[in-house]
Amino acid sequence: MAETHLVCTSHSPILYLRPEKPDYEDDIFRILSERREAVRAFDPGIAFVFGADHYAGFHLNAMPSFCIGRGTAHAVDDVGGFPGPLDVDREVGLGLLQFLRGAGFDPGQSLRMTVDHGFSQTMKNILGELDACPCVPVFIGAMTTPFLAFRRSRELGAAVGRCAATLERRVLFLASGGLSHHPARYYPPLGEGPPETEAWQMAGSAGGSFTDAEWFETLLDMHVEGARMLADGRRTRADVRLNPEIDRAFLDILASGDLAALDSWDVGALVETAGIGFAEVHGWIAAAAANLACGGAAPAVDFYLDTLEYAIGYAIAHAG
Repeated sequence: MAETHLVCTSHSPILYLRPEKPDYEDDIFRILSERREAVRAFDPGIAFVFGADHYAGFHLNAMPSFCIGRGTAHAVDDVGGFPGPLDVDREVGLGLLQFLRGAGFDPGQSLRMTVDHGFSQTMKNILGELDACPCVPVFIGAMTTPFLAFRRSRELGAAVGRCAATLERRVLFLASGGLSHHPARYYPPLGEGPPETEAWQMAGSAGGSFTDAEWFETLLDMHVEGARMLADGRRTRADVRLNPEIDRAFLDILASGDLAALDSWDVGALVETAGIGFAEVHGWIAAAAANLACGGAAPAVDFYLDTLEYAIGYAIAHAG
């Protein structure tokens, strides 16, 4: 088995936009710094990065459940994100795609992947730089109906771990997203937003409503306003569907290592009570399953708080 390390973190654009610093913010950035130093000491030879996208690189005209980046990959300059190239290991990416197909999975492939803060925020916070080590980005299409079952992400993650176990490298599994939050104000479900937003979600700039620059500027303005609304009480815990009960139940199962216990969770029902953003925990499930299959341990939870100022149940976990 390969030597492994696992880090899972939440992400939130408002982390960098809040009008006032909450009292827990120092704890979050202290733990992120500790995780970053631990990863630097581990010195990974390859990172498998599991993340979501918010209609920056993947659109509804062709939305895969899973997609493996095996060519170039670039992060956009979106709100909460960090722009720049990822150092994709093309040989490992192709090998993973072939391994998964041999294991009964049929993920999409991207030779020119575009990612947003759903990858780049956690990569920046944990790796220090987006290109700090060779990586393979694994996109999981979690935020649109029909919702993907947690079982499938667990099974795919385990297959990624079995593939990683064949590599003679120190392996980092990195996941970004969740826990409870409901950013439908910015990324509305199909049919619930204005026509110009739906056109972007369908095809990006090819939809004709926004250029890339206009879309990201619009998102920035909306998130700045949203952060102020959270601070002054115009947006409430109910509005953003903060649900610490569900968050803690998820983290307890994750830390137990019995990930199959999540197979029976109804993702659609969870979205109703814990928000569309909760579905991003697909990345945590896949990364944790990969780490276990590669010989690693179940993760320990470093931090959890239902952070209203960031509009998210914010958590950090690691193993290794």
